[in-house]
Amino acid sequence: MTEEFYRMKRLPPYVIAETNAARAAARAAGEDVIDLGMGNPDLPPPDHVIEKLIEVTRKPDAHGYSQSKGIPGLRRAQADYYGRRFGVELDPETEVIVTMGSKEGLASLATAITEPGDVVLAPNPSYPIHTFGFIIAGATIRSVPTTPDERYFESLERAMRFTVPRPKLLVTNYPANPTAETVDLAFYERLVAFAKEKDLWVLSDLAYSELYYDGRPTVSILQAKGAKDVAVEFTSLSKTYSMAGWRIGFAVGNPRLIAAMARVKSYLDYGAFTPIQAAAVAALNGPQDIVEKNRQLYHRRRDVLVDSFARCGWEIPSPSASMFAWAPLPPALRHMGSLEFSKALLTQAKVAVAAGVGYGEQGEGYVRIALVENEQRIRQAARSIKRYLLSKGVNVPTGKGD
Repeated sequence: MTEEFYRMKRLPPYVIAETNAARAAARAAGEDVIDLGMGNPDLPPPDHVIEKLIEVTRKPDAHGYSQSKGIPGLRRAQADYYGRRFGVELDPETEVIVTMGSKEGLASLATAITEPGDVVLAPNPSYPIHTFGFIIAGATIRSVPTTPDERYFESLERAMRFTVPRPKLLVTNYPANPTAETVDLAFYERLVAFAKEKDLWVLSDLAYSELYYDGRPTVSILQAKGAKDVAVEFTSLSKTYSMAGWRIGFAVGNPRLIAAMARVKSYLDYGAFTPIQAAAVAALNGPQDIVEKNRQLYHRRRDVLVDSFARCGWEIPSPSASMFAWAPLPPALRHMGSLEFSKALLTQAKVAVAAGVGYGEQGEGYVRIALVENEQRIRQAARSIKRYLLSKGVNVPTGKGD
């Protein structure tokens, strides 16, 4: 009984878990690590959401099994959100399902609709669930670029023309994790037309729908005409309302895909704890000032990060959305590779970042930096990184620093 399990053989070591373990070990040893690695919000949810959780938890009948597809009030609240935010009309009975975060939702849908040998088009670099959710389900991945330019559509055309069997699914993620790239409605309109022509399902991950900056709101694929014929979209309360550990997300869109997902979920789970779902209703239907407050907070952190890191000799492109910066390694240290560079930052500067190679081979040469520490700690990280860069002989701008 020594042979490795079939699906384990299809999964490489989880690079993100490796770096998380190194960070945890450093902290366990008493080191003050500035954690810019995991996208874990450092703020609490709104008070009225927590109060609703406590209120419903005290009800004697709130502790039984819930509904796998989500309580009706929460599905209605999500449909109302899409109406307010995107002008998209959804039927909460057939076009909305509650998930335990968007990550579980993607994995459940992959289980529901993927056959062994199916080909799935997924961006590279991308968040691991966008590929490994389908690999676990038995699919084969063909990579397409993440950058949404003409090369992206040329890659899709080649994939549909030369891949055997023909691809069945396409995964998109904008604002992108890890690259923070964004798209406009014209991109989605072209993508929906392509998907219809090629008989291709589209799974859109919109987890960072409300973290946009510089007055440019994100768009939904469902705003494109006819999108519900081919697309499902995933969103989450994790970043919008600082509710990451609550594990509440949604899939909305094509009724056939939603029904397939609901059927699989009915075998796998009983849904999230009912009081958590009730509190999620309070988040979606209640005061929305936290959404703008969080957006402004991450915006300020972004500006501090870009400015302070530039002062320490590391130029980082300013992201227009998400809670991440996608940072090319300092040119003088590119030879280290993203994993060794991130390990060096942890051990030498006590700053944790995520190695870009953990998001696919096209992520090599980059690290992902999460905006999950306050502005003072971000500046502290820049000073520590400056000392590390100087120790490596990197030319830091003179007369600058925090």
